[in-house]
Amino acid sequence: MAELTPHHVGITVSDLDAATEFYQSVFDCDIVAEFSVDGDAFATGVDIPNASAEFVHLDLGSVRLELVAYDPVGDDRSPADLNDAGATHLGVEVDDVDEFYESLPATVETLSPPQTTATGTKICFLRDPDGTLIEVLNPNAESS
Repeated sequence: MAELTPHHVGITVSDLDAATEFYQSVFDCDIVAEFSVDGDAFATGVDIPNASAEFVHLDLGSVRLELVAYDPVGDDRSPADLNDAGATHLGVEVDDVDEFYESLPATVETLSPPQTTATGTKICFLRDPDGTLIEVLNPNAESS
């Protein structure tokens, strides 16, 4: 079997500029790449007739975050709750969840203030502008 190497986590967004601004301002991450893709091979590969897309890759440390806006635009869907089958979320580790939480702009939707779970992990969930769930965590919070 070929060696596996994580490359990116992709999130489809409705407004690429707004999503990029959100992730850069909330997570202080840099743009690694910006590009667009179209053509028959792309449309066939993503199984969307006549698809084209604009991409922004952001540096989230050990993984790239890929934001993508498609043309044609797909259907809107209601933001998932964590217990919905098929729900996904992006997990980002920080040194201090409380400090991170306090630094969030008032416009950022959070599910609750930081909580320490039974495993000693401190967590806080928030949503990006399209409602995508993001878990901010510190698995070593109990010992710090």
